[in-house]
Amino acid sequence: MNDRPPAGPGAGTEAGTTTTPRRRGRPPRTESADTRDRILTTARDEFSERGYEKTSVRGIAKAAGVDPALVHHYFGTKEQVFEAAITQSFAPAMEAPRAIEEGPLDGVGERLVRFFFGIWENPATRTPLLAIVRSAVTNETAAAVFRRIVATQVLRRIAGRLDLPDAELRAELAAAQLVGTAVLRYVIKVEPLASADPEQIIARLAPVVQGHLTAP
Repeated sequence: MNDRPPAGPGAGTEAGTTTTPRRRGRPPRTESADTRDRILTTARDEFSERGYEKTSVRGIAKAAGVDPALVHHYFGTKEQVFEAAITQSFAPAMEAPRAIEEGPLDGVGERLVRFFFGIWENPATRTPLLAIVRSAVTNETAAAVFRRIVATQVLRRIAGRLDLPDAELRAELAAAQLVGTAVLRYVIKVEPLASADPEQIIARLAPVVQGHLTAP
């Protein structure tokens, strides 16, 4: 006759001990925030390394150590993940409109150019920006996301502070001057621009950007 007690909760454990039930439902808010941040940071790294075309939600999830469903839960589609990653990476540039407010309008060109190249010259902020530009150049979906963020978060805010005729066009021309220079210097690395002293670039670009923004 088998006197062994029937299996039940706690079976297989030593006497006097209890098993810890697996937590169900949503994780605590702090844990959710940490997971979301880890996914977003991983996505930024994946887009930076592989570009938009070769990056997948599954690949992001694998690199972040989570299920792909969790990536969709927090961000949605691949395009939406990319937009979130761009917004995070582009955060320093969102302060550009303040360069217009901090001082007289006749010096806005130099302030804006100096601010812009301060971001690009910093390796910590340059790396994610390179990923954004490379993806936007090679993929139309990525380009559309980039245009939308730049237009709504930066250019329109700058235009709103100019209080001049054709303010949006002025802001776009100034941005084209800056972004074009950044692409040639940091992405394509055309010499001698790629190795020129930043102060020399700022000195030459500032009057041009000033003209776009404030000239009659």
